[in-house]
Amino acid sequence: MKILKTVLIVVGVVLIGFGLYNAFVPQEVLDVGPLEVSAKEGLSNQTLGMIGLGVLALVAGAFMRKR
Repeated sequence: MKILKTVLIVVGVVLIGFGLYNAFVPQEVLDVGPLEVSAKEGLSNQTLGMIGLGVLALVAGAFMRKR
């Protein structure tokens, strides 16, 4: 159980960190002559889902009891 608890906490922190990184780090814009490609910045559904799953895993790992 201790291993599962540790894994859940680590996965939760990684998911939250990666979700926040995707939300707030600006994406590169490609500009080639008359063609310009831009990426959407901000919180998307995928980013919010990743942060939500990270929080859920972190809470589950933090409140897991010993058996």
